[in-house]
Amino acid sequence: MSPASDAVPAGFAAVPMGGDFVAANGPLWLRHEGDLVRLGLRVERRHCNPMGVMHGGMIATFCDMLLPIVAHRRVHAIAERFLPTIGLQVDYLAPAPLGAWLEGEAEVLRVTTSMVFAQGLVRADGTPVARTSGTFRIGPVFAGDQEPAG
Repeated sequence: MSPASDAVPAGFAAVPMGGDFVAANGPLWLRHEGDLVRLGLRVERRHCNPMGVMHGGMIATFCDMLLPIVAHRRVHAIAERFLPTIGLQVDYLAPAPLGAWLEGEAEVLRVTTSMVFAQGLVRADGTPVARTSGTFRIGPVFAGDQEPAG
């Protein structure tokens, strides 16, 4: 990747999440302005399969981060709650090539007293690559100073 392709689009900031998992699979970038909440990731070689495109498991991982992170920012009542994944559906639409800017947006469909239902769309350089939906349990208040996520 060239330095220009490594650039993060304007308006995105690093997601304040720590831990070994995000360190190994990120970094993740967030843009939150009003109702606009988007999660981003630059596809690196370590995210790719032997064919040089983003591994399906990494796309699923991105989706599993996208939905609860958007829910935290869109629904104040669950903003500080841990949202473990109950079910995640990913439909793969196209490959996400090495160097692409992966960007996801989502909507919260319903929140009950114990569950969150959400869906989203992920694009690579503007091309839809995955459609996702998920169900998340509303867990305890997140302990620590990191971003709560699923």
